[in-house]
Amino acid sequence: MSTMSEWIGAVCAELGISEAVVDEREVLAVARDAAHRVARPLAPVTTFLLGVAVGSGQPLGPAAERVRALAEGWPGGGAGQGGGAGQDVADR
Repeated sequence: MSTMSEWIGAVCAELGISEAVVDEREVLAVARDAAHRVARPLAPVTTFLLGVAVGSGQPLGPAAERVRALAEGWPGGGAGQGGGAGQDVADR
């Protein structure tokens, strides 16, 4: 079993949710696009927001597609991808 699978299983068990709800490839793709096309610090925030949307009833696939499309067209195209939280991120 990989570290990813072990971690996902442990977190799901801790939170009392089924591993069946997790599509790690989709979530990681959203995180990648947010990190590379918007700003690295926004990857975890973006995946959290995606989770909130899914938790409120939106299907993962279409919600992820919308977020990825938003990141794809984001002005600056990753200009803010530095390692730390940039001014734009901190000001929100």
